[in-house]
Amino acid sequence: MNVLETIRHWLIDMDGVLYHGNQPVPGAADFVAALQEEKTPFLLVTNNSTLTPDEYVAKVGRMGIAVTCENVLTSSIATAEYLARVVAPRAQVQVIGENGLHAALASKGFELVEHGGDCVVVGMDRQLTFEKLTRATLAIRAGASFVGTNPDLTLPVEEGQIPGNGAILLALEAATGVKPFIIGKPETALLEIGMERLGVTAQGTAILGDRVETDMLGGQRVGLITVLVLSGVSTRADIAKIDTAPDIVFANMVELAAAWRVRRI
Repeated sequence: MNVLETIRHWLIDMDGVLYHGNQPVPGAADFVAALQEEKTPFLLVTNNSTLTPDEYVAKVGRMGIAVTCENVLTSSIATAEYLARVVAPRAQVQVIGENGLHAALASKGFELVEHGGDCVVVGMDRQLTFEKLTRATLAIRAGASFVGTNPDLTLPVEEGQIPGNGAILLALEAATGVKPFIIGKPETALLEIGMERLGVTAQGTAILGDRVETDMLGGQRVGLITVLVLSGVSTRADIAKIDTAPDIVFANMVELAAAWRVRRI
């Protein structure tokens, strides 16, 4: 049986799959439109913690992809939901990150502080300073929990690959000797929360992504069907870097959209 014929629900990565920076990926809008036409449940699930769901809806809307906030799950939202389950209400949280992470944590009632705190949460921060790293290092070394939204070492933009949140986490790990607890892919919390949101199990659920070391590995860890598209970071040569190859690989989103539309013909 065609692998695509077994898929009933989709968890779809965004950076490198739907767009590079503010540049849409050809075929991405057509693929999402095909899912919507067939009423196939999907969730846009991103490791990127910088924007709020509203901001992501506006961003992809400018690229011809019409979704609502209910279709978007970011690592910021997942991090806030996870912490709400495991730490005390109104806990003090020190944040390295942008608007998406601050808004998500504040929405769960956490007290955001600049110094100390019960927990240090780190997401992508393009306004990163040595002072922020210093404050986070001191808090972690004093016993604060250390949580990372995602481990991506790079972020694909129009110009190429720029440093991602994983690079920030490595700096703090080197300074503290403490490894962060990761919410995003390839760890399982983000994808598990995504399946909860859709009300589905791993059976019949696919993850679509462009990175073997995060999207594909994370999907394999929770038993998802793994679909790699070579429109972003990973190449065919990178597939050898993980123990198990993706279930199916497409050269680009145009090819995937076409294959999805004709899969039952």
